Amino acid sequence: MCGIVGIVSQAPVNQSIYDALTVLQHRGQDAAGIVTVDDENRFRLRKANGLVSDVFQQVHMMRLQGNAGIGHVRYPTAGCSSVSEAQPFYVNSPYGLTLVHNGNLTNSQDLKDKLFRLARRHVNTTSDSELLLNIFAYHLDQIEKYHLDAEDVFNAIKQTHQDIQGAYACVAMIIDHGMVAFRDPHGIRPLVLGKREENGKTDYMFASESIALDTAGFEFVRDVQPGEAVYVTFDGKLYSQQCAENPTLTPCIFEYVYFARPDSCIDGVSVYAARVHMGQHLGEKIAKEWKDVEIDVVIPIPETSNDIALRIARVLNKPYRQGFVKNRYVGRTFIMPGQAQRVSSVRRKLNTIASEFKDKNVLLVDDSIVRGTTSEQIVEMARAAGAKKIYFASAAPEIRYPNVYGVDMPTKNELIAYGRDVDEIAKLIGVDKLIFQDLEALTSSVQQENPAIKEFDCSVFTGKYVTGDITLEYLDTIADQRNDSAKKKRAKDATNLEMHNER
Repeated sequence: MCGIVGIVSQAPVNQSIYDALTVLQHRGQDAAGIVTVDDENRFRLRKANGLVSDVFQQVHMMRLQGNAGIGHVRYPTAGCSSVSEAQPFYVNSPYGLTLVHNGNLTNSQDLKDKLFRLARRHVNTTSDSELLLNIFAYHLDQIEKYHLDAEDVFNAIKQTHQDIQGAYACVAMIIDHGMVAFRDPHGIRPLVLGKREENGKTDYMFASESIALDTAGFEFVRDVQPGEAVYVTFDGKLYSQQCAENPTLTPCIFEYVYFARPDSCIDGVSVYAARVHMGQHLGEKIAKEWKDVEIDVVIPIPETSNDIALRIARVLNKPYRQGFVKNRYVGRTFIMPGQAQRVSSVRRKLNTIASEFKDKNVLLVDDSIVRGTTSEQIVEMARAAGAKKIYFASAAPEIRYPNVYGVDMPTKNELIAYGRDVDEIAKLIGVDKLIFQDLEALTSSVQQENPAIKEFDCSVFTGKYVTGDITLEYLDTIADQRNDSAKKKRAKDATNLEMHNER
């Protein structure tokens, strides 16, 4: 769930990339990075842990010279939170390459072995993004030409598609050539293309969400298609080609439920409109199944569920109220690396408006329930504010399986819905009644905006992984990497390493 940006322009791009990353900050709060190409064909790089506003000071922006560049905000799903794993990544051969990546590769160990055996390339981090860059570099190196044309770049992308598996939306730059953006054959992670006309010439931009184009003053052109590569030379010529066999659009349903901003449009779908439809379907289900439940007020758990809750309130003909005030300077608890941090951060992130809860039967609405940690804390806050009864509605179905495509959902044993029914989950989070959206209603909510999407990656609900390569052994491996104790150890190791490097 990282955010990526790439711009080829006639003017300096540092400020535009910075601005785009700030509106993609919701996609990753762990680290940020920008690399540009200056007039002397040198990469100018700045990356560090932290938010965009913390990582880039004026002195760094002044160094990021050049009319082409890429940027990244990091949300770690593999590896650790060390700054060494922040993106963009860079290799000096061939030509000089740098890359940003959103997603997660599912055959990382095989790729690492192949790189060592065939290419004698060393990968210095545990990041699958560095692996991906080196695979792409290896295939470019096989072309053995001083100057690449578009067909050469596309051939390297084709070979890369054949080697790597999983979810990936990428933007890369090749020194003295141009920028290439490409997307996995299933289109699991989003990627859009924009343009801007100035002085009779065209600037181009790639980004994870269309909102980044709006912020930088670019016009939305289209989504990059699954398996497609789009190549823009540094002098502004654009080429595109389908580089994968049998591409099929199966985007991640969670982009629409939770990740993307409501003012974005992804794969022909208005995220805002999709969430309104989710509220419509869920409201109708509540009205049908909870006929004798008395609800006084509908309150969203901000902010993703606001539009969903408003629609539910209209369907039920009940008052809609903002009962929680959100501190915008605390990161998403979903992204927090440990249980203790998630619990403490909920109290720092939200506070109740007691008058909206006191002596009322309250329907709380959230986009989803993952671990249940946040939900339980919020329910306790609502009771402390004086609610008589608390009902809870989730705009997503029960999450029972881990995600392997770039979303750091926990291991199955850490998921509150794993092995439990609705009544058991309700008891654990402390609500009087609980209801989940049906999966068919959720997918229909998105398809109402774009009927051409026939299938989604719904693996967290169904356990069906669209790439077809996920085994129980693989799930056990990522469970060992992702559980809270493993994250805590990696965070400690990264801190010790960075302290050592500073000495």
